[in-house]
Amino acid sequence: MIDEISMKVRADELIRMALAEDVTNEDVSTCCVLEGYSYGEADLLCKQDGVIAGLPVFARVFALLGEGTHTQFFVKDGDAVKKGQLLARVSGDMRVILTGERTALNFLQRMSGIATYTAAMVKLLSGSGLRLVDTRKTTPNMRLFEKYAVRAGGGGNHRYNLSDAVLLKDNHIGAAGGVKEAVAAARAYVPFTMKIEVEAEDLQMVKDAVEAGADIIMLDNMTDEEMRAAVGYIAGRALVEISGNVTAENVSRLKDIGADVVSCGALTHSAPILDVSLKNLHPVGTGGQPR
Repeated sequence: MIDEISMKVRADELIRMALAEDVTNEDVSTCCVLEGYSYGEADLLCKQDGVIAGLPVFARVFALLGEGTHTQFFVKDGDAVKKGQLLARVSGDMRVILTGERTALNFLQRMSGIATYTAAMVKLLSGSGLRLVDTRKTTPNMRLFEKYAVRAGGGGNHRYNLSDAVLLKDNHIGAAGGVKEAVAAARAYVPFTMKIEVEAEDLQMVKDAVEAGADIIMLDNMTDEEMRAAVGYIAGRALVEISGNVTAENVSRLKDIGADVVSCGALTHSAPILDVSLKNLHPVGTGGQPR
């Protein structure tokens, strides 16, 4: 589970990496127009309707560049926002604001886009009892932020990484010699507290997974008829996950299958950004240290 506490513990290193990508020596443009410290403020504005996510990351970018920078928020993560809405005000050294602007916005736009797309899919599944979760199809070094954004949008997280849970996919099954062999090997290896999930591509694999005692069975790229038959056979003996090319355009058809969970890679690999902008930067006071 990714929450604000784990974000604070783990995010700084990743934010610093993003800043290092954008500034190798100095921010030449900013150095041209500001010779030294100058106190000012800028407005964070929303340019389209959506769901906001990543505000703590946005603020942390500026805080890492300059400890005296302050961000005042008028919304919180998970809130629905509207075009033209004032989301926050950033104040402090204008050199810090200018240098951190793009990195901060990149995080916020990406995370808010994921939250917005997730919220739309959660709404499409409303009343079905299906839980929408993400996958490991994330941008390298952005998984922490992207999975947080899914939760902000009302979705849930699948396993965070390969150490979290056993998921026996087609190649694991092939390497082991079959579904039953793979599950038996997993049972012998992992602690009893760890669940075992099996990816099934047809009804025979579903039957083998049930007989082997899998805790979760993923119905991968099956037809609606195949999925209904699989759910009927499983009959509550394992949790049922649906996966495979699930998008906002087709997720509604899964509502009456009878599964427990639907996993969707599109939440993190295909969500468009939410357009936000930092505008109206201007000096405040005499340009000395903030009061």
